[in-house]
Amino acid sequence: ACPYDCCERVVINVSGLRFETQVKTLRQFPNTLLGDPLRRLQYYDPLRNEYFFDRNRPSFDSILYYYQSGGRLRRPINVPLDVFLEELKFYQLGEEALTKFRDDEGFIKEEEQPMPEREFLKQVWLLFEHPESSQAARIIAIISVMVILISIVIFCLETLPEFRDESDLSLPVSNEMPTKAHSEDPFFIVETICICWFSFELLVRFTACPSKPAFFKNIMNMIDFIAIIPYFVALGTEFARQRGISQPAMSLAILRVIRLVRVFRIFKLSRHSKGLQILGQTLKASMRELGLLIFFLFIGVILFSSAVYFAEADHDKSNFSSIPAAFWWAVVTMTTVGYGDMYPETMGGKIVGSLCAIAGVLTISLPVPVIVSNFSYFYHRETDCEDQGQYTHITTCPYTPPPSPELAAIQRKAHVHEKALHREKHGDKELIVPNSEFLDGMVPTGNSEVPNKRLVTQV
Repeated sequence: ACPYDCCERVVINVSGLRFETQVKTLRQFPNTLLGDPLRRLQYYDPLRNEYFFDRNRPSFDSILYYYQSGGRLRRPINVPLDVFLEELKFYQLGEEALTKFRDDEGFIKEEEQPMPEREFLKQVWLLFEHPESSQAARIIAIISVMVILISIVIFCLETLPEFRDESDLSLPVSNEMPTKAHSEDPFFIVETICICWFSFELLVRFTACPSKPAFFKNIMNMIDFIAIIPYFVALGTEFARQRGISQPAMSLAILRVIRLVRVFRIFKLSRHSKGLQILGQTLKASMRELGLLIFFLFIGVILFSSAVYFAEADHDKSNFSSIPAAFWWAVVTMTTVGYGDMYPETMGGKIVGSLCAIAGVLTISLPVPVIVSNFSYFYHRETDCEDQGQYTHITTCPYTPPPSPELAAIQRKAHVHEKALHREKHGDKELIVPNSEFLDGMVPTGNSEVPNKRLVTQV
């Protein structure tokens, strides 16, 4: 090891704010901009005897601490996320540090998007899967969103009594409207057009996808597939009815459940909606808090439903026939909904109900701020990332003057001065130190008693 490691220092000027650190501190990470003498050499100013960077000043506190702490990277709270990421990339801290920082900040790992090998399939895949790739892809995305909205509106309108189809077994029976054939029903026609678009879109994306197994593993593709199943089930039921089969093979309840699956089409909007994506990321990051909320609620329901059952046991007209029957009352009371369909009538039951409501407020309010904080984080991160690419940071001009007699004179003067200091300290003993021992051409720091001579750095 170099015997002068404890003494060699460098001055780093970041937009007018000067930092001083040891060379051995920077040398801990030799593959970075500051740790590599050759990389940082281009920013050295021999006239001011310092390295100058025209960069963000608050960020450099954390970057210098990264070297001082041996690899601990913490973003200053007053520095935006996108600004700090730009600084990390400029100082070349490396992909490992960037990955660890993204993990600490809660970034979802950006996986490399595979593309089909054939050029035609690649263009089709970009057209239907990546709306930001071209103007035509944006138009297709808008059409897809409009079709999804139309199908959801149709799903809701066809349940109105004045529009209800009496031949549909999955809807409640009403005698106000005559039965219409499917071919004459405008809702069925619009639904058929929407299903044709969904099926065409799914088929094209499946044909052009780079990996068939990965396509089926994607939850969004599963939602697309599930969204079109109820139509074909209802169509098969209608054909069976027209052929004289009196009763479908499946029960009425199953028919209604399958029809309800159509509402899942609204999740198809998450492919094109940043808001729904932020909501999904928030729920995913808050699974622990949601689990705690459900656990606390479960404990409260058991305790207070048991308490109110025994408190109301002596009442003749008690609404609580058993502890499981009181579960509904406990849930409604703890969530402060209070339908009023079940309520205590005795003094003991009212006290239990009051405690249940207070406990419910406290139980729900404790984990909720964490979930709100996660949502705020993902929302602001998304809005901050939207600004990336709109601004171009000014480049720090490297100080690389051509060789000149003046620069050589400065170097010689510093060398002669250092030798004179050595002779004054040690007499006529010659100073023999290989130049390779000093980083960036540094010379020994000499006597610390000499004022303002602790740092002598020459290039």
